[in-house]
Amino acid sequence: MRKFFIFLLIWISQNLSIPFWMVGHVHLMLNIYKDIHEIMISVGMNIIVAIGFYLDYKQTTKKDNG
Repeated sequence: MRKFFIFLLIWISQNLSIPFWMVGHVHLMLNIYKDIHEIMISVGMNIIVAIGFYLDYKQTTKKDNG
């Protein structure tokens, strides 16, 4: 189950990072955050992507050093 969760995080970070960031940046430019829930969701999505990038980096460096 742990390996699946790691795979899921990496998959999300690789496939959804651009939509998360594009939508987030456009949303930030057009709206003023007044709701803490919107801020927390935006931060949460960016944290998920950052964790996925880090896990993928660890796996890639482990394979290269093999």
